[in-house]
Amino acid sequence: MAVYLVLRKIDLNETLKVFTRLHPGWLLLGCIFFNLSKLISAFRLQHFLRSIGIFLTNKTSIKLCYVGMFYNLFLPGGIGGDGYKVYYLKKTHEDGSLKNIFLAALLDRINGVLALLFFAILFFKFTSLNDLMKDQWMNVMYVPALLLFYPVLFLIYKLILKRFLSTFFATNAMSLGVQLFQLVCSYFLLLSLGITTHHIDYLELFLISSVVAVLPITIGGIGVRELVFIYGFNFLPIEKNPAVAFSLLFFIVTAISSLLGSFVRMDEVKNKTR
Repeated sequence: MAVYLVLRKIDLNETLKVFTRLHPGWLLLGCIFFNLSKLISAFRLQHFLRSIGIFLTNKTSIKLCYVGMFYNLFLPGGIGGDGYKVYYLKKTHEDGSLKNIFLAALLDRINGVLALLFFAILFFKFTSLNDLMKDQWMNVMYVPALLLFYPVLFLIYKLILKRFLSTFFATNAMSLGVQLFQLVCSYFLLLSLGITTHHIDYLELFLISSVVAVLPITIGGIGVRELVFIYGFNFLPIEKNPAVAFSLLFFIVTAISSLLGSFVRMDEVKNKTR
């Protein structure tokens, strides 16, 4: 449905024309930073798992990350990848609590989304959207929202998620690193398409679309991201067809990187939790 709406609202030929000026050097840099972000996310999951007594090697964590990405290509909202991780971890750590494994995987996902929200708030002040907002309360709330974002999250951990409190600083720092590297990736993808203006506006929409893409609506977030860019076109001084082309290019980079997971063989040696 989302893909259908996108196709109705864009000039497909004009969008595809944007790809004809693709610069391979910038594209390669974008791919490198995207995969670097995935390496950090693989190490982040290790921290959550250690809190419940499951210890993975770096090699296994990276392999599990790419296999999870591969499964995400077929099911909406990352459900496939997270589901496989829970299945694999329970199968190889029979003494581990399914509830705790599920919670660790869920927190790993939520942690990344919260970092997206933090950067979205941070970037908002520097986008053209800020000029369109007439309400003074937006400016008043901006600094407190940033300053209180992680202290409030720390309080939630302390009250509700005590088991994972020891991971708070490391995992949130890694989540910020993941999203920062993906922002760098997105910047290089913009340059690869010859988009040279309003980069912050494009990146803000990228952050918002990434949050929306987590929702289990479409497979791999395809269509949903593009819709965010199409509707964002009404509020920001960006071009609709290049914006959709950028979103599609990010999906292509994600899909190609995820296909690496199809060549990974996961060792299913049973381990005991410590």
